[in-house]
Amino acid sequence: MYRYDEFDHAFVAGRVEQFRDQVARRRSGELTEDAFKPLRLMNGVYLQLHAYMLRIAIPYGTLSSRQMRMLAHIGRKYDRGYGHFTTRQNIQFNWPKLSEIPDALAELAGVEMHALQTSGNCIRNVTADHFAGAAADEAADPRPYAEILRQWSSVHPEFSFLPRKFKIAVTGAERDRAAIQVHDIGLHLKKNDRGEIGFSVYVGGGQGRTPMVAKKIRDFLPEADLLSYTTAIMRVYNLHGRRDNKYKARIKILVHETGAEELARQVEAEFAELRNGELTLPAQDIAAIAAYFAPPSLPPRAEGWASLAQWKKADAEFARWVGQNVQPHKHPDYGMVTISLKAIGGIPGDATSEQMEAVADIAEEYAFDEIRVSHEQNLILPHVALADLEPVYRGLLAAGLATANAGLITDIIACPGLDYCALANARSIPVAQEISTRFGAAARQTEIGELKIKISGCINACGHHHVGHIGLLGVEKKGEELYQITLGGSGDENTSIGEIIGRGFAPEKVTDAVEVIVDTYLGLRLSASETFLAAYRRVGPQPFKQALYGNAAEAA
Repeated sequence: MYRYDEFDHAFVAGRVEQFRDQVARRRSGELTEDAFKPLRLMNGVYLQLHAYMLRIAIPYGTLSSRQMRMLAHIGRKYDRGYGHFTTRQNIQFNWPKLSEIPDALAELAGVEMHALQTSGNCIRNVTADHFAGAAADEAADPRPYAEILRQWSSVHPEFSFLPRKFKIAVTGAERDRAAIQVHDIGLHLKKNDRGEIGFSVYVGGGQGRTPMVAKKIRDFLPEADLLSYTTAIMRVYNLHGRRDNKYKARIKILVHETGAEELARQVEAEFAELRNGELTLPAQDIAAIAAYFAPPSLPPRAEGWASLAQWKKADAEFARWVGQNVQPHKHPDYGMVTISLKAIGGIPGDATSEQMEAVADIAEEYAFDEIRVSHEQNLILPHVALADLEPVYRGLLAAGLATANAGLITDIIACPGLDYCALANARSIPVAQEISTRFGAAARQTEIGELKIKISGCINACGHHHVGHIGLLGVEKKGEELYQITLGGSGDENTSIGEIIGRGFAPEKVTDAVEVIVDTYLGLRLSASETFLAAYRRVGPQPFKQALYGNAAEAA
């Protein structure tokens, strides 16, 4: 993985000391909260309902064991012994004292981590496929290009005060595991007929108040032109993006109002001025960055196949975990392990300091010292020999991290909601916990199969509810919490925005409503292999409306 150079070390250390001075001036009263707000946001510090919150960047979701141990330490020393992994592949600490945040940032800098551009109207943490560099279906590892974008965008003077926050995602596989079509810029790394590396470029996706699927504006952009073309997009957005209304400030609104064809024309015109200039990426520079992401040397471990078969036969729970949480690796003797942060009845995305340390230990011993964070709020060990799956499972089981539910109904994405967030209208965590508990039985989850539930506590959609197979949006109505249900969303290569199914449900009714939806699906699917999403796309919303609302659905 990428290692800081001298500039990186000096730059991050300088920002820590600068923020230390700003915090001191805020605490002394020299800075008002209004004056301090933009300064703290530049350093990943939010003021939540009960305390400040610190959001740490995990570029393209990649961590070393050393870095994970530091996150565990930060949680124990500066917070309440845990952290919350987010849908942006970051981690949040919800209870730090403002006076201690500079010290926490200084310790993080010691392991090449920071909180820059995790908030504010700038280019946010660049995300990528969590199986990058290990998946058999990728054309190339997208992380070197995500790192190039990170270096280019960090405190970029032209793009540090954009009309609104800006998010970029990169994937290198035909199966989109990075949700690129709901990003401001989505990049699909691919090879053309001549075997050359390039990108399909999508612009104008997003969720929130006005969810939209991105438009493809270029089918193949040569890799050397990545920064030139991205700069062209950013310049068009910076020039024409709405600054008079924050609800219409995202680039998706510009694409919608201008039209994808006209926006593409403007981007191409800007690109023509930049192409072949100083932003063109030399092949040797791309190779130098890519070298940081060279896969580990994976020795053949053919003995793992026989051992794995024996272990699965002897332990049904282990066999179920392997079947659900281990995906094939490009090397046949290895697998990609998903560590679920969705224990039945637990808080989605949360991990204790002890659990983070356990993951660090396992990664160091069995996974070539590499950990990933997925945008689905889980952790990944990308390179694990089949021969080591049994001890890895035992270690995870001891840490309470062996839940075999990746991709199932209890693998719920949820934002912190009204328990923490000052913007939220409703709670997300208790709803997620109740649904998880209701559907937690292994046999029930297996019967249902792949089904993604995503929950947001407000319209900002941090829980990605718009692209949930079942999406839940918490709203406030007459002083009470209410949950609106959407169906049919998806964040993969066939992205779709979920349809609002009808009137909302009170907190005590929402889990029952989800059960009605699930039972309706089970009754209408053509076979056990037809997923919820496939069935919904085949039959449409009416059977679900009828089941939920009866004759009122027909009248509507």
